[in-house]
Amino acid sequence: MKRVLSGIRPTGDIHLGNYLGAIQNWISMQDQMDENLFCIVDLHALTTLEDVKNLVGNTRIMAAAYIASGINPDQSTIFVQSHVPAHTELSWILSCITPMGWLNRMTQFKEKAGKQRENACLGLLAYPVLMAADILIYKATHVPVGDDQKQHLEFTRDIAGMFNREFKKDIFPLPDPIIKGPATRIMSLRDGTAKMSKSDTSDYSRINLMDDADTLALKIRKAKTDADPLPAQVKDLEARPEAHNLVNIYAALSGQTADQVCKTFAGSYFSTFKKDLTDLVVAKISPIGQEMQRLLKDKGELDQVLSRGSMRANTLAETHMQEVRDIVGLLKPDEGVNRTRQMDVLKSIA
Repeated sequence: MKRVLSGIRPTGDIHLGNYLGAIQNWISMQDQMDENLFCIVDLHALTTLEDVKNLVGNTRIMAAAYIASGINPDQSTIFVQSHVPAHTELSWILSCITPMGWLNRMTQFKEKAGKQRENACLGLLAYPVLMAADILIYKATHVPVGDDQKQHLEFTRDIAGMFNREFKKDIFPLPDPIIKGPATRIMSLRDGTAKMSKSDTSDYSRINLMDDADTLALKIRKAKTDADPLPAQVKDLEARPEAHNLVNIYAALSGQTADQVCKTFAGSYFSTFKKDLTDLVVAKISPIGQEMQRLLKDKGELDQVLSRGSMRANTLAETHMQEVRDIVGLLKPDEGVNRTRQMDVLKSIA
């Protein structure tokens, strides 16, 4: 069975980088995989305290973005990470076999901790273990990832292999990465060398999925470019990061390669290219934002989708979690204890 698992942290407005780098690829997978699980990884958001200020609202925003973008709740399982306790249970078990040296070498921890490494929280260091648990608890066979997540998936494969060898049973498959599309990494509209991010202080650095048509057009007009015309081949954009980024965005939204876009607009200046890019962005993104707004007005509809998703995810996760408990030797709650006697004890201390 081909089972895909992926997720996004609910840390604020969802932007074009999330859509093109992740969600757009998930949509096509719905017809290619046997089972699709798309998670809102709210526990991962707890590693940064400022991200929890509106965690409930941001979680619903992310759910609305999934559905409005084209993730079909009747075809895929949409759920919230914290609604499935097995994620954290498996994470603890995996952390007990994870070498500290592996965690200390993780690039993302070094980047986020920076010079404050001694003050960094344990959750930030252990982030890859929880990510591994997110994937392995469902025995996912495929994981769509961006370039910046490839190391984490390799870590997951290493942990799965170590667990299988330690307990002499192939319980976890080694998940394969899926890196698709011409725009797996979308950059800032203000700095073509920096990734598009919710944390950037300038709202003009990113295109939010809930931006209205006028705001989308304004952001494209203000996007940093250069004075040179577009070349006929994308390789000639290597030293022009902002231009390269806009070509990548056009390619991803139009379903073309970056070379095809360059060939179409060869010799054009950005005054011309931006008009076409604006029309494309508004046509593709504006309807998503409008549908998100509609969904967010009816929180009951969103919560029902998430409730159904969590029921399916819990059923699958608990089946696999029981296998893990048996393998590592944990006592089942009803073994060695008479259930009636247990209830009598509880009543006596109530």
